Amino acid sequence: MADNSTSINAASAAPAASEEKMEQIIVKINGRDQLGLNASIMGILAKYDAQILDIGQADIHSSLSLGIMIRIGENHSGQVMKELLFKATELGVNIGFEPIDDDRYEAWVNRQGKNRYILTIIARSLSAAQIAAASSVATAHNLNIDSIRRLTGRMSLRNPSHSERSCIEFSLRGTPEGAETLQADLMEMSSRMGVDFSFQKDGMFRRMRRLICFDMDSTLIQTECIDELATRAGVGEEVKKITESAMRGEIDFKESFRRRVALLKGLDSSVMQEIAETMPITEGVDRLMDILKKCGYKIAILSGGFTYFGEYLQRKYGIDYVFANELEIGEDGRLTGKYVGDIVDGKRKAELLKLIAQMEKVNLAQTIAVGDGANDLPMLSTAGLGIAFHAKPRVVANAKQSINTIGIDGVLYFLGFKDSYLGELGKMQ
Repeated sequence: MADNSTSINAASAAPAASEEKMEQIIVKINGRDQLGLNASIMGILAKYDAQILDIGQADIHSSLSLGIMIRIGENHSGQVMKELLFKATELGVNIGFEPIDDDRYEAWVNRQGKNRYILTIIARSLSAAQIAAASSVATAHNLNIDSIRRLTGRMSLRNPSHSERSCIEFSLRGTPEGAETLQADLMEMSSRMGVDFSFQKDGMFRRMRRLICFDMDSTLIQTECIDELATRAGVGEEVKKITESAMRGEIDFKESFRRRVALLKGLDSSVMQEIAETMPITEGVDRLMDILKKCGYKIAILSGGFTYFGEYLQRKYGIDYVFANELEIGEDGRLTGKYVGDIVDGKRKAELLKLIAQMEKVNLAQTIAVGDGANDLPMLSTAGLGIAFHAKPRVVANAKQSINTIGIDGVLYFLGFKDSYLGELGKMQ
């Protein structure tokens, strides 16, 4: 049996009263899954006081694969295998046995100190070629695949969903050489095969994320609010060019912001309500926010956009913090072409993420940041988990995780959620 499940340390087990020689045997069972199979097998092992050193089970479409490593006195091993063989025949499953000598067992025990990682891959649907490509990258960097599990729900052939997605998670063990080379290889695989990926160390903090910070424009919403304002002010094309240049990192964000806001001078501020009420929400936002709130995450918007729109989303989704830019409005109710306070740029976003984490008493390793533009890179690199979402090429190239093929609720899979868990959470009031 491959050493791909959690081991139960036998070092502290009390020795047998007699000096009977002990041996290790792997029991391998394959066949149709059925109620009571595990209990029947364990009942036989219990009768002979077998010690369980390791156990792992997988079930794919009612097809069972069960492996058990036992330690048992050699005087009883023959009888145990005989009874197990009879029970397997009765149940209609295949069974096999493999002896493991002490040296081989100890070598397996000594490998448990190696680092563990989680590689998650996502696409609308996953093919054998895509999974093979991801597996090949892991193998090339000396990472052994301990287990694979599907996070997404079962796909209907007769009634496919328009928002279909497929996600699997590899549990890897080993010590890769050259983190930058590994990241580059994953990036190349992702681009070539059309999949999204996340590669994370499987440690305590990965399972205890507590704060998530989002960019707003082109992340939570599928537009740039300043472009919407500019269109109504009749300067849409001019502002859009500056916006695109800034998001690509070609010009300083603060300078581009001042130039764009100045072009809005004279626009009636009442149009902001109309824009807010018709903003196109990104696919998956409703589901993502609902799950995050039910799981107790603190949520923040850190945006180079405008406070008015961030606060609209805050009321809609119960978001905890909003930091964005404030447009100055004159006594006549029109925009002055100026702003109030400091500009929220990339550097400020990273500072705010740290500040909120400090206020909430959250370790930075427990934080998540999601964004699409060059001004999001500082907070993506500061957070414990930085995710580029439908991002510009420069951002994707510098982020360690990215989502480009599905909606923003794909973030949940990077956090280890399964659709079966999410279905249960969705029913909660």
